[in-house]
Amino acid sequence: MGTAHSVRSPLRMLGLAVAATATAVAVSLSGSNAAHGTPSVASLEQQIKTDSTKFEQVVEQYNKITEQRKKTKAKIDALDKQLKPLTRKVAAAQRQVDALAATAYKGGSATAWNAVLGGSSSNMLDGIATLDRISAQQKHQIATLVDSKRTLTGQRKKLDALYAQQAKQVKDLKAKKAKISADIAKLKKLREQAYGQAQESSSASGASTTSAPTVSGRAGAVVSFAYAQLGKPYAWAAAGPDSYDCSGLTLAAWAKAGVSLPHVAADQYNQITKISRSQIAPGDLVFYESLGHVAIYVGNGKVIHAPTFGEVVKVSSIDMMPVYGIGRP
Repeated sequence: MGTAHSVRSPLRMLGLAVAATATAVAVSLSGSNAAHGTPSVASLEQQIKTDSTKFEQVVEQYNKITEQRKKTKAKIDALDKQLKPLTRKVAAAQRQVDALAATAYKGGSATAWNAVLGGSSSNMLDGIATLDRISAQQKHQIATLVDSKRTLTGQRKKLDALYAQQAKQVKDLKAKKAKISADIAKLKKLREQAYGQAQESSSASGASTTSAPTVSGRAGAVVSFAYAQLGKPYAWAAAGPDSYDCSGLTLAAWAKAGVSLPHVAADQYNQITKISRSQIAPGDLVFYESLGHVAIYVGNGKVIHAPTFGEVVKVSSIDMMPVYGIGRP
């Protein structure tokens, strides 16, 4: 599971990286201004690449916590479905025991009456042994019900605590959203210096020079969808239809083939079948940056991916960075 520490660590790294970037840009600007007037495009590109990598790690961590929280909520809902009828059965058993206890009391057995009048599951379980009119089978059934309810209630409390912890992680991350947005603005200024604009134009996607290949089966639906997204902007934690992050794009593409993938690159890698590069085919997923980035292979040594902020969904070489692994959903 993600922890508060694991969330804060990449955020802290991002903050430090941005601060370092600002300093580096200032130094670069003053130094190069004296000689050339502006920093070189190459140095700005390197700064953007470094900070973009750290930024994407933060996004993937955010996605991971969000996915984990959804799973925790699903478990809580499933437990509640079990607890509701079980609670009703325990209440019915309590009423049965109360009725028998009342009869026993009228017959002079105050001990039996006092044993079950407390009303709690614990008192009830301890007290039914004193009621001679309940058969051994009934006692066993009631004890089983009470034990089951106690177990599920304990599980519910643990899940509630986990859900609260995950909610705090999300809250902490959202509280830093303004800071991260400011960091992104600084990086966009670097893009403007390097490229003359903060956001890539859709023409940078490669759509005008690349046509979608003909691919059959499930992979065909994936590849066709990927090509249809070319030129759409990158956005934090987005899974379409107007913008994407890296794992959001692969998630949406494979959803068209009826496959459900988590919105986390690392979790996608853990879920799919690993294959070698010699086995790669269109539609397969290619992972990079120690599972911090993922792309869709579309054939001829090319992938389609949502790179990072300021860029658009585009066609790139499969070797745009070192490949971590390849898999097929």
